[in-house]
Amino acid sequence: MALDILGPLPVTTKGNRYVLVLMDNFTKWPEAIPIPDQEASTVAEELVRAWISRYGVPMILHSDQGTNFNSALFTELCKLVGILKTRTTALHPESDGMVERFIRGILNHPSLFVSKNQTGWDTHLPLSLGL
Repeated sequence: MALDILGPLPVTTKGNRYVLVLMDNFTKWPEAIPIPDQEASTVAEELVRAWISRYGVPMILHSDQGTNFNSALFTELCKLVGILKTRTTALHPESDGMVERFIRGILNHPSLFVSKNQTGWDTHLPLSLGL
């Protein structure tokens, strides 16, 4: 499984500014979760709520070098549930290309940014999952 964060985006009326993107490497199933910040605690909580509680614990979790993914809290979560944590090589994010391509698709999806002030993109986000 791979994960990454898109943002910052315009702050929505619900207070969200980022998108946590989770994707299964085998099935290519994506999840895109609006989040207010990219703190390790937020990312860990949403990983458990949106993925682990629905689909189970992934064997491997691949991310970029972001401090939120390499924090003590996130490392401990992976250790507790038995996830092998891997990272992209520094300065070579293309090794996480599947998620990066999906993020480009989200950014190119016009329905996310239809309103003039772009404060409702998080309500339109589910429409981008079929990209």
